[in-house]
Amino acid sequence: MAQRNQKSVLFLCTGNYYRSRFAEILFNSVAGKMGLSWRAASRGLALERGVNNVGPMALEAITALEALGVRAADAVTRLPAQVTTDDLERADRVVALKQAEHLPLLQERFPAWVEKVEFWQVDDAPEALALIEQEVTGLVARMIRG
Repeated sequence: MAQRNQKSVLFLCTGNYYRSRFAEILFNSVAGKMGLSWRAASRGLALERGVNNVGPMALEAITALEALGVRAADAVTRLPAQVTTDDLERADRVVALKQAEHLPLLQERFPAWVEKVEFWQVDDAPEALALIEQEVTGLVARMIRG
């Protein structure tokens, strides 16, 4: 059960299969270790574009999490989830992983949320996970500082 004063961050990517899932699980691990009263979730803006995604989460992301010592069996086994307005409304902070890719999807599907989303610049590429790790670490540090 979530703490009453716990806040949430919602990570968005296109398919909720690689980048946003990695960010969610890594954030929850780092925030937990730091005693931060935030919890992350993740969703996709266009799950229908992930027709080539196999399984619940990208194997590369799972392997990278394991290499970091992050164990999250439940989180890596759930299927990708499409973002809803309720998801956006429940989040205290929303981060989309790539502005050039996700801003048009937000404008099309959730225009009222465009100005409320923080955009990172993480391509859907092999080096993405290292960049997400840096971004998540920086985000947690900013949250700790207040």
